[in-house]
Amino acid sequence: MSAKLRYRLDRPSPRIAAGIALRGLASAAIDISDGLLADLGHVLQRSGSGAELDLGRLPTSRTLAEHFSVDAQRWRLQLGGGDDYELCFTAAPAHALAIEQAMAACEISATVIGRITGEPAVRLRTPEGEDFEPGDSGYLHFSGSTN
Repeated sequence: MSAKLRYRLDRPSPRIAAGIALRGLASAAIDISDGLLADLGHVLQRSGSGAELDLGRLPTSRTLAEHFSVDAQRWRLQLGGGDDYELCFTAAPAHALAIEQAMAACEISATVIGRITGEPAVRLRTPEGEDFEPGDSGYLHFSGSTN
C-alpha cells in the first residue's frame, strides 16, 4: 500500500465542518466508515428509497487510480472499503448551489454520484451504462467480515 493511502487510513479527516454546513440543506447524511454501499444502504433502508449510482463519477484520488488502474477493481474498493469518513448525503437538486457554496466555505468539494429512486434497491452503472455487481458491500459489524 502506498504511503499516501496508508496515511489516509491511519489519520482520517472527519468532515465535521461539512456536516454542520449541510444542516438545512441535506435531507440525510452519513459518514462512510463501513463502505459507501453499506452506509448508503442504512440511509436508503430508513427512508424506504433506492438509489442509482454512476460509478464514473466516484471521486478518485490520483494515488488510488495509480495503484488500481482497472476500473472494476477500483470501484469495488470505493464501494466496499471503509474508514474514509467522507460524507454521503442526499439533497434536493434545488439546494445544489447552496451546497456548493457551503462546501467551498469548508474547503471541501462535493460530487454528485447518483440519484435517489423510489425503487428500494441500489443500481450501479458503469460509464457505459451497464449494470455493475460489486461483490462485497462493506463491513458488517459484529461479524468481523464484509458483506
